[in-house]
Amino acid sequence: MADLSAIVKAYDIRGVVGEQLDAPTVRDIGAAVARLLRDEPAAPSAVVVGHDMRDSSPGLAAAFADGVTGQGLDVVSIGLASTDMLYFASGRLDLPGAMFTASHNPAKYNGIKLCRAGAAPIGQDTGLAAIRAAVEAGVPDGPGGGTVSTREMLADYAAFLHGLVDLRGSRPLRVVVDAGNGMGGHTVPAVFAGLPFEVVPMYFELDGSFPNHEANPLDPANLVDLQKRMVTEGADIGVAFDGDADRCFVVDERGEPVSPSAITALVATRELAKQPGASVIHNLITSRAVPEIVTELGGRPVRTRVGHSFIKQTMAETGAVFGGEHSAHYYFREFWNADSGMLAALHVLAALGEQDRPLSELMSSYERYCASGEVNSTVADQAPGSPPSRSATRRTRAPSWTSWTG
Repeated sequence: MADLSAIVKAYDIRGVVGEQLDAPTVRDIGAAVARLLRDEPAAPSAVVVGHDMRDSSPGLAAAFADGVTGQGLDVVSIGLASTDMLYFASGRLDLPGAMFTASHNPAKYNGIKLCRAGAAPIGQDTGLAAIRAAVEAGVPDGPGGGTVSTREMLADYAAFLHGLVDLRGSRPLRVVVDAGNGMGGHTVPAVFAGLPFEVVPMYFELDGSFPNHEANPLDPANLVDLQKRMVTEGADIGVAFDGDADRCFVVDERGEPVSPSAITALVATRELAKQPGASVIHNLITSRAVPEIVTELGGRPVRTRVGHSFIKQTMAETGAVFGGEHSAHYYFREFWNADSGMLAALHVLAALGEQDRPLSELMSSYERYCASGEVNSTVADQAPGSPPSRSATRRTRAPSWTSWTG
C-alpha cells in the first residue's frame, strides 16, 4: 500500500522528486483526482494542466495527464505557466486544474496544486484527503478514452490582467524585475509588453536549478541582488517573484523592501475605491494598519487564518473584494478569488505611476507601525522529508511597538 503522508500537505502535494514523488505515483494521483471530479454532481469533461520550469515538471505533468485520461476525462495542457496563469485558465475555461510546481522550494522538490472549476481550491478538507486515501488504497482502472489537447493561454492571461488594471495614464517608470529564474521570466515579458515601463530584467532565464539564488523572496538574502540593482540603475521600483510567480515582493527606489502588509493596505484602498463598503480579508499576521485603513475607508475588515484555502473560502463566504497575506499572497474577487502576484504588482505600478512621489513616500502612509517582520521557527516533529515550506514552520509575528507600550 502506498503511503502519501509525507507529501500530501494542507493545501497541496509536495515532495522530493524520485524519492517521494515519481511518475507512477503522480499517474495514480491523476487517476484519483479524475475519479473524485467525475463522481461529483457537476462533473467536468476535462482538467486543465500547467507546469513550471523545473526539469521534472513536464514529465510529471504528462504522467498526471495519463492518469486523468485513463479515467475517461480529457486534459487541456497549457504548458509552461505561472500558478496564477493556471488559475486564470481554470476560471476562463471553467475547468478544474492542476499546476505542477514546488513554488519557492529548492530544485529537488516538485508538487501539485489542485483546484476545481473557477479556481476553487482543493485542500485537505475539500478533496486532498480523499485523493490520498484513494491512491493509498489503489485506484481502480478506468474506462480510458480521454484525450490530451494543448491550448495557449499566455496572451489571454496578459490581456485579462490589462483589463483589470488601467495603466494607460501611468507616467513612465523604470522597473527592475527579479524573476529568480522562475516563471516570472515567462509571464512578465507578455504582461508588461506595451505598458509605459522600462523593464530591467534580472534572472529571466527559466532554470529550475536556481543558479543565482533561491526563488523565495520572503528570505531577505534572496532580495540582496535586487536591492543592489535598484540603486545602480536609479530605478523607480523593484519587483521580485517567487518560483511559480504567484507571489510578488516590492522594493522601493532606495533599495528598501516594502512590507507586504503595506501592499495589502494599498491594494485594498484601490479596490475599495471601486467597491465602497466591501469586505477585505487579512490574515492573522498582517499589520494592524490593514484593518485600521480598511475601516477608515468605510470597508469591512475580516480576519482569517493563515493559508490560501482559508482566505479563498472566507472570500467566497463574505463576497470580499480583496484579500492579502503578509507572506505576499494577494487575492482578488475579480480573479476568481485566487491569488496573483502579477495582478498585485500591476496595482502597485498603477498607484505609483498615477502620481509623482517616489515609492517610499507613497507607501509611508500605509506603514504606520514598527514591526518585527515574520519570525519562523522550525517544527521539530514535522514529517520526515518534508520540504522547508511555510506549512512546515510555526509562524509568529510580534505586535507593533505601540501596542507593546500602550
